[in-house]
Amino acid sequence: MSTQTIAQRRAAHALARIEKHEQRNRGHPEPDYGNYIGYVEALPATILTNGLGQACATLLSKDAGRLDRPHGLLYADLQDWLCGNDVAAPFRDSQYQGEGRLMEALCNSSQKRYLHAQTEAMAYLVWLKKFARAYLQHGERGGDE
Repeated sequence: MSTQTIAQRRAAHALARIEKHEQRNRGHPEPDYGNYIGYVEALPATILTNGLGQACATLLSKDAGRLDRPHGLLYADLQDWLCGNDVAAPFRDSQYQGEGRLMEALCNSSQKRYLHAQTEAMAYLVWLKKFARAYLQHGERGGDE
């Protein structure tokens, strides 16, 4: 059993994801994560307004399901935490596999598990947003919207 708190594990995971994005784009004049920071900043309000399932579906639709583009990167970050191996992950025991496993888990879960995932996503996004602001440059490229 880990001696770290859930907040520490969320923070460590979020930092690792942001460092992965930063590392992948190091040395590129125009980072591939585009307006990722803005999307991370806006996602909590979208979740509160529409729910986690609709927010995730929107992320997937914006980049046509490509998890290597800004909206898709954010979806992949959420999926990696919510469907990951941490004991706090609402869908860690999910039978779903592949790039759309979070969406499948959300669509097929009980209301209790869905709400747990939504609450956990909001807590995780606090850290993801802080680290994105700290480590990634604001994207200025056109065509990411």
